Amino acid sequence: MRALAVAAVLVVWLGLGGVGGMAQGRLSQVQTNDVAAFLPSSAESTLASELDADFTDAQTLPALVVLTPADGGDVTPEQTADVAALAAAFVDRPGPGGEGTWADDLDGDLAVIPSEDGQALLVTVPLDATAAERLVEEERVSTLLVEDLRAALDEDLGATATTAGEAGLNAWVTGAAGFIADLGTAFAGIDGLLLLVALGAVLLILVAVYRSPFLPFVVILTAVFALSLAGLVVYQLADAGVLVLNGQSQGILSILVVGAAVDYSLLLVARYREELRHAEHPWTAMQRAWRRSLEPVLASAGTVVAGLLCLLLSQLGSNRSLGPVAAIGIVAALLAALTLLPAILLVAGRRSRVLFWPRAPRLVVDAAAPATHGAHASAVAADPAEATGLWARWARFVARRARPVWVVTALVLVAAAAFAPTFRAGGTSQTDVFLTDVDSVAGEEVLAAHFPAGAVQPATVFVDEDLAADVVAAAQDVPGVSSAAPYTGVPAGVPGADQAEPVVVDGSVRIDVVTDAASDSQESVDTVADLRTALQDVAPDALVGGPAAQTLDTQDASVRDLRVIVPVVLLVILLILIVLLRSVAAGLLLMGANVLSFAAAIGISALVFDHVLDLPDADPVVPLYGFVFLVALGVDYSIFLMTRVREESFHVGTRAGVVRGLAVTGGVITSAGLVLATTFAALAVIPLLFLAQLAFIVAFGVLLDTFVVRSLLVPGLVHDLGRRTWWPGVLSRRPEHGTHAAPETPAPSAGTATGAASTSA
Repeated sequence: MRALAVAAVLVVWLGLGGVGGMAQGRLSQVQTNDVAAFLPSSAESTLASELDADFTDAQTLPALVVLTPADGGDVTPEQTADVAALAAAFVDRPGPGGEGTWADDLDGDLAVIPSEDGQALLVTVPLDATAAERLVEEERVSTLLVEDLRAALDEDLGATATTAGEAGLNAWVTGAAGFIADLGTAFAGIDGLLLLVALGAVLLILVAVYRSPFLPFVVILTAVFALSLAGLVVYQLADAGVLVLNGQSQGILSILVVGAAVDYSLLLVARYREELRHAEHPWTAMQRAWRRSLEPVLASAGTVVAGLLCLLLSQLGSNRSLGPVAAIGIVAALLAALTLLPAILLVAGRRSRVLFWPRAPRLVVDAAAPATHGAHASAVAADPAEATGLWARWARFVARRARPVWVVTALVLVAAAAFAPTFRAGGTSQTDVFLTDVDSVAGEEVLAAHFPAGAVQPATVFVDEDLAADVVAAAQDVPGVSSAAPYTGVPAGVPGADQAEPVVVDGSVRIDVVTDAASDSQESVDTVADLRTALQDVAPDALVGGPAAQTLDTQDASVRDLRVIVPVVLLVILLILIVLLRSVAAGLLLMGANVLSFAAAIGISALVFDHVLDLPDADPVVPLYGFVFLVALGVDYSIFLMTRVREESFHVGTRAGVVRGLAVTGGVITSAGLVLATTFAALAVIPLLFLAQLAFIVAFGVLLDTFVVRSLLVPGLVHDLGRRTWWPGVLSRRPEHGTHAAPETPAPSAGTATGAASTSA
């Protein structure tokens, strides 16, 4: 029956892995990276966008081609003619997938506009917004358009980004479509490069931890199958429109599943190794290890899932979707660690110890306690606190100097946290999103140098017809606004455009407000915020929309989410800790320690981002994500420690239990922390500012939790408090059994050495 159970579990997971692996590879097909898609329906820019549909026949996602002479001089008539010919010919090129022509997906002809200084040309390519989202051969039409534009520039003019061609022109493809295409290229590394780096780094850590040719691959295999299950579920939900998936969420999902699955596996394998020394059959050892690991692993996964699901309170669809997406990943990691991993570890039956080769744990029979079984058998056979291993010695050091240790540690963390208010999260310009040189960013800079930067995608104000003149006057007085005029439906520069009448829809008109800065810059966002303030006195019911307004609404929603979600996450995780540890005091202690750790991580990050790397301001969502991940994930290691301390405290008292708990869990928790930090650090291989900042904050914060909070602050404070830690639980009323710290022990006996070995990861 045991063999059948193992076989059944393996068959089920093989099936899930096969189907889920294919779904994982198709996740990019169900991504949505448009900022407007994540805004709530009540956002001002969303309401303005709905009104805008009545003023224009179709919404467009423009691609902009900007060209300049390679010699830095004026554009010649011949160059203008060449570009006009290219524009006329492009609409007749084969369309996406080789079907039809691009004219079928464009909303009008390509316009060639010379700059006022005569040194540049601008070609606007009005791609229909609905057509832009269509998938053709697993690629969006918007991305295919940008790729074909760049190919056409190379073929017909011999000019591509910053490369002068036969026509003597440099050319760049930018605009909204260009940015989205380059963003998609950056996210394309998620399925390949990111996972390769993360899994490769984790494998190296596991080889160092286990020093076995088999165990590292068993754990990696568990993580890969967990990711396949998560990918299968997320793909189905995103494809059905139940949740919105973007590139950031997909990257975080991959990292989170790998990190969590390996962490849970490390804990179970460590306990299994420990039990193999006190059980003859691997099946019996696994049963004991599984039961004793279940509570901390479930509590760990529960805190992360609960914290992530608090993101459902967000106003932004991207945040709301990340909550269930990442929660699905955690559940998949949990299921794989508790079912697939035990099945693989038991696949060889009685010979399953061979998977630990060459350090296979041997059965130890303690003649003094032949009838001892269960989780505490190792404590009876040999006190791990008396071993000579690194973590046993460290535990004794903390116990001997508990109060100075936790006080000094807390002061250092407070000093680091003092820099947290300097963390800049005012918003990021679209040109600062990329950490590498990309065509769209370079093109935007050239565009701004020769054209009114905000004219391509102006801010739009919808107001009653009677208030149009007052709104135009008020808008023109706003610093950063270059012009404001009613929308007439006739493009600027067309004969008669100046005399055209404004378009009126149900008594409302649209005012186009051109900003000095490009619409995708933070300067334009700030100008739109000032515009909204200025219009409050003139037209309180006016709606301001456009790309810059969408970014402003996104940033405002992120700030609101930070204020609302953070307290809820703290409360939910605190309740879980209190229930898990049966103690209000212990729950408050762990929560306070982890909040202090998060504040210290943000403080150090502020110093690194501002003074070392000189990075632009972070997006407001960065501290929110950092908080959710660090508090929910960071508390895991304290949970692993404190559940073991509580278990030991029933037998030897709280202070001795702290020493034993830290000695036994030190190796596995340190390994788990290194794995999780490494996986999150792998996010930095995706050349995007948001992911690089999040990678540093979470990776550094996890290491801080692992090596400082869990190794110094929490054990020192718990040892100092003693049984009061468990108030008002039953342990708070039990007298301490042992001394404050295990004595310094000379050479250990054979049994003690065995106990020490069992504390390694």
